[in-house]
Amino acid sequence: MPRNLNYLDRIHSAVMSIPLGRVATYGQVAEEAGLPRRARLVGTALKNLTEDSGVPWHRVVNARGEISGRPRPDAASEQRILLEDEGVVFGGNGRIDLSIFGWQA
Repeated sequence: MPRNLNYLDRIHSAVMSIPLGRVATYGQVAEEAGLPRRARLVGTALKNLTEDSGVPWHRVVNARGEISGRPRPDAASEQRILLEDEGVVFGGNGRIDLSIFGWQA
């Protein structure tokens, strides 16, 4: 990932490279964007996306394979629906098996 892009562009670019039907963790996205140990920054960047951004924010989950809380009340259910529509399966514990659905850059 080129370092001359600003951090938001790097985060958005990293998220855009997560393929359909796969998920990445906030930490993975931070690493891919050249921002190690900045997972919270990734969360903030995704939280502030506009609805028409085209960035597949729904493909980013926490390190346990769970959907993290978002400011909009229906965002978690929307994220789950979007992921299930892409073929991602949630276990009975509400977690995604990252060994099956996790993205490896």
